Amino acid sequence: MTQYLFSVIHDWSEMPEPDVMEQMFADVDAFNKKVTEAGHWVFGGGLCPPETATVVNNVDGKVTTTDGPYVETKEMLGGFWILELPDLDAALALAAEASVACRNPIEVRPFQAEPEA
Repeated sequence: MTQYLFSVIHDWSEMPEPDVMEQMFADVDAFNKKVTEAGHWVFGGGLCPPETATVVNNVDGKVTTTDGPYVETKEMLGGFWILELPDLDAALALAAEASVACRNPIEVRPFQAEPEA
């Protein structure tokens, strides 16, 4: 089994109406329940808006911090799931369901294999 990162690509400049947001939360809860009951759930969560980010960079022992997101773009990570699935086809099928639930595109990326001990 491989772990996959499902990144929710969210346009932070356009927030849904409250009734749409409420239904979206219900749909995401139903998706979370489905993948948990199927044994695929590893971890997941929603993120605060990009303006709450702090970028930390340590170059040659000199640490700098910058308020706000690292990249300037309207579409950024809004949340994520880490799911354990048998293969990419299974991941893509669930990502299609996740995209409907959260009403945003989902980027799917496998984690690198753990090194042999």
